[in-house]
Amino acid sequence: MMIETAIIETLKTIYDPEMPVNIYDLGLIYEINVEDRKATILMTLTAPNCPVAESLPEEVMERVRTIDGIDDVEVNITFDPAWTQDMLSEEARLELGL
Repeated sequence: MMIETAIIETLKTIYDPEMPVNIYDLGLIYEINVEDRKATILMTLTAPNCPVAESLPEEVMERVRTIDGIDDVEVNITFDPAWTQDMLSEEARLELGL
């Protein structure tokens, strides 16, 4: 559980370039699994044609790979369910003034 907490804290340092909110509080992270020192992350983007569709998953992989106890990272993108503002955390809603 400590590694998953470290992954979440790391994900909270990655920001969507279109909104001043980190990707975890935006609700872009659907699932985090850790098994045998491998993290598998299921995430989405705010839109299928998001300008960071290629670079954001790469950044997630690079940052999570630096966590002690993680040797490998796999990031999978899904659009099911599609991201909506309902997925924002309360912190993100406050930051965005919603």
